[in-house]
Amino acid sequence: MRLRELFDGLHSGQGDAEVSSMALDDRLVLPGALFCCVEGFERDGHDFAPSAVERGAVALLTERELGLGVPEVVVDDVRAAIAPAAAKLNGNPTQALKMVGITGTNGKTTTAFLTRALLEASGQQTGLLGTVEQIIGGAREATARTTPEAIELQRCFAQMLAAGDEACVIEVSSHAIALRRSDAIDWDVTVFTNLSREHLDFHGTIEEYFAIKARLLVEAEVPSVINIDDEYGRRLAAELTDVTTVGIASSDADLRAEAISTDAAGSSFTAGGIEFRVPLPGDFNVLNALCAIATARLLGVDDSVIAAALPHAEVAPGRFQPVDAGQRFAAIVDYAHTPDSLENALRTARALTPGRLIVVFGAGGDRDSGKRAEMGRVASELADVVVVTSDNPRSEEPGAIVEAIIAGVADTGGATVEVVIDRSEAIAAAVAQAGDDDVVLVAGKGHEQGQEIAGGVVLEFDDSNVLRSAIERRLP
Repeated sequence: MRLRELFDGLHSGQGDAEVSSMALDDRLVLPGALFCCVEGFERDGHDFAPSAVERGAVALLTERELGLGVPEVVVDDVRAAIAPAAAKLNGNPTQALKMVGITGTNGKTTTAFLTRALLEASGQQTGLLGTVEQIIGGAREATARTTPEAIELQRCFAQMLAAGDEACVIEVSSHAIALRRSDAIDWDVTVFTNLSREHLDFHGTIEEYFAIKARLLVEAEVPSVINIDDEYGRRLAAELTDVTTVGIASSDADLRAEAISTDAAGSSFTAGGIEFRVPLPGDFNVLNALCAIATARLLGVDDSVIAAALPHAEVAPGRFQPVDAGQRFAAIVDYAHTPDSLENALRTARALTPGRLIVVFGAGGDRDSGKRAEMGRVASELADVVVVTSDNPRSEEPGAIVEAIIAGVADTGGATVEVVIDRSEAIAAAVAQAGDDDVVLVAGKGHEQGQEIAGGVVLEFDDSNVLRSAIERRLP
């Protein structure tokens, strides 16, 4: 595609070129590429423009003139210009796909998996982009981040169309919204699950975090599904017009779950006079299911199809995932890594626990440090035994992170609190003291396959595998 076609209003004096690809990283530039000079948090892409030209970039998207002998498109905000250009270069694929965007602090992944399952059950081949994996034309691949950069996103959408996908469900992170990765997407339905403290190292305040999340739904101007049991969800619903509200506690919700019963295998409930079952326990998963049901309805899926498919829906790995190696106590792995999600997981586990509730968790380094003490408080109030350990310490000292968690432990909680820095040893310590009627919950990493330490090194680590091995060593 010609550079002029990618950027409407390009002056003739700026030159023209045939563009075959786009890149943000000079190391990924191919001949014929448009190199986008993004000013990042640590590096300025303008500094790498000469390298990009040497590698074959035929044009530059920049915020200042660089004079490197190739056409330059100078804009006020490179990030704002990338997504529309990437969409055009790929033939505006989201205009042909049914697009579902799901945002919120917790529940995005579960809601995305459930929504995809319901759409697939209705005969709509559906792609997925999210925290755990991407699915394009039925082919699965692990992902590096919740929402990729706009260039990769639009390329994925084009690949979905080529592979026969009719719809796409995508988790939309707050970073993606703030950094304009999710611009230029022709949404059909947007979903807001909930909002609680997370990523304040990036957003600064909870109100700014909310404003960014809300922007997805406000700017999309399409039908939305919103959980109004969440106070921020209720605020957001009041700002919009075409909204389907869901809830459990909210008597005014359009789709409200009642008569909820839960066990280790899942939750049953009625909503709108229809009986449903979701293969995940806990009220928070019922709310996720309600969001998926409401979304599927908006996309034309019949209630009978939803009710038949939901009990058998594929669930995301690491989301309240049981680990059974033949032991006589329950063992669960969950991705809970915020105060709110940890509380939800602990309350659900408590309801399934005849004996003691034992939790193992930590907190990530180089992230919002304010949530650490809150997580300590929640764990000490709701569990009987708390084993505080390392999560993904990154560049921080693991012991310092643990100390911040311990600082929040409630004096009135009554829990026994232990510190075992090594995560493998911490899981083994929890397993070693579990009785027949106890539940061991390992929280924080869920589906993750590695542990990130100093220097950007990622060690192989899978909570479910480590937990299973600890159980097997204990068995007779």
